[in-house]
Amino acid sequence: MRSIEIPPPSERDWRYRAFEILPGALTWIVLFLPAVLAIISPKLAAYFIIAYLLMWFVRAVGLNVRSLQGWKILDQHRKIPWEKLNADLEVLQARTIDVPKWHAKNIERVSRYMGSERIKPSQVLHAVIIAAYNESRDVLEPTVKAVMASSYDLKKIILIIAYEERGGDGIAKTAQDLIAEFGGVFYHAEAVQHPKDIPGEVIGKGGNITFAGRRLQKFLAGKNIDPLRVLVTTLDSDNRPDKQYLPALTYTYCSTEDPKHASYQPIPMFLNNIWDAPAPMRVVATGNSFWMVVQSLRPHMLRNFSAHAQPMAALIDTDFWSVRTIVEDGHQFWRSYFRYDGRYEVFPIFVPIYQDAVLTDKYTRTLKAQFIQVRRWAWGVSDIAYVAYMGFMRPNQIPRAKLIAKFARLLEGHVSWSTAPLILLLAALVPFFLNPQSYIANQLPQVASRLQTVAMAGILVTLFLSMRTLPPKPERYKRHRNVWMILQWVYLPLTTIVYSSFAAINSQTRLMFGWYLGKFDVTEKAVRK
Repeated sequence: MRSIEIPPPSERDWRYRAFEILPGALTWIVLFLPAVLAIISPKLAAYFIIAYLLMWFVRAVGLNVRSLQGWKILDQHRKIPWEKLNADLEVLQARTIDVPKWHAKNIERVSRYMGSERIKPSQVLHAVIIAAYNESRDVLEPTVKAVMASSYDLKKIILIIAYEERGGDGIAKTAQDLIAEFGGVFYHAEAVQHPKDIPGEVIGKGGNITFAGRRLQKFLAGKNIDPLRVLVTTLDSDNRPDKQYLPALTYTYCSTEDPKHASYQPIPMFLNNIWDAPAPMRVVATGNSFWMVVQSLRPHMLRNFSAHAQPMAALIDTDFWSVRTIVEDGHQFWRSYFRYDGRYEVFPIFVPIYQDAVLTDKYTRTLKAQFIQVRRWAWGVSDIAYVAYMGFMRPNQIPRAKLIAKFARLLEGHVSWSTAPLILLLAALVPFFLNPQSYIANQLPQVASRLQTVAMAGILVTLFLSMRTLPPKPERYKRHRNVWMILQWVYLPLTTIVYSSFAAINSQTRLMFGWYLGKFDVTEKAVRK
């Protein structure tokens, strides 16, 4: 079986390095393009900038429509009686009333195409791996309790707390205490310590959950449990699944025609501590939540992010997660994609996994931690070279047109991440400052301002939905806190530039020069009581 692992830096030839340089080079070219065009011709610069603004205006309208659609679906799916739908799927009879029309269609499709080889809901076993580093019990215990609160038979759940030896004695005791106190309600539960300094591993989550996954593989083999019947969900220490997540995941898995060659992506919602986080972090967290909702409606763009699920059989085929990258979640999509020669999909689960907004014990440290977190997410740009390497430099059976489309979307997404906020907000000023005598250069900022004003009206949609999705306000906050939840959006231009463009530029520039991020910078988590 051919290797799907990322080549270590010492084995990356000039072709691999060229694709590592490509996104950063394109980013800096795009950023300097308005200035270069303004020097050549103010009119040419104006045409480019207006065209760019119009393109993103259309995109903004689409994003707002997708946001409304996504929130509606999310609200509907949280209210669906998934246990009853699974019971119908078990016997292939649509008996439950007042449910979406797609339920009866799914029953018919499963009956027609899957036959006796299908996996029934009653046969599914869930394994939940909670990755921890050095978090306190105040962070980990609510996650364990959220799994326990699932609308699912706990005796069909395996719970593993995967913790790091390098995290110290505190996390070891916390993990073992939680297993001792709550483990008895599950089919099986254990705390698995990931040894430090394993050769070939970067310091990151991938090595931790891979070590736990291999331990789970041995346990299942000892019990003679078919790996295709086991769905593995990975959670960070602050990830709290909605009570409907496991039944919704079961339904989706059992109604998928090719369940092994797929992963299943719930909706990350950064709302756990949204009332406690500083205003800039609330804006970033809300924006990230909205973006994940929008992505769930774009199957061609959807990839694994943070908490996700995959059948144990597929994880065994990919030798679990990569231990050489700090972005093991999104990278797992590409590992699976190339392992199965493109026969691989990601299905959205329109049920939330609640996560923390960035919050530490000090304001300035929180601002820094937010930047480091987004920079780590943006390190997914390293997948561009990996996709080019596996897709164009190694033998595979993937149709070339399909592969080129996937590669182009990945590249465009990262370049837009780093450049779009700066171009949209500032590019119209460049021709004006370089050519103040030019009429068109003087008019350009006004035209851009009008387009930006219309596009910014979309913030009203974001504001409306963000207020509707807030969790209950803690009693320690007074009513005026609601006002700040509205006024916080004045930070949007600043947070978009700093925590989107600058973070992505940082990652792309580091990759361009070979300054690799060699460890997973754990986001510090503080809990306010």
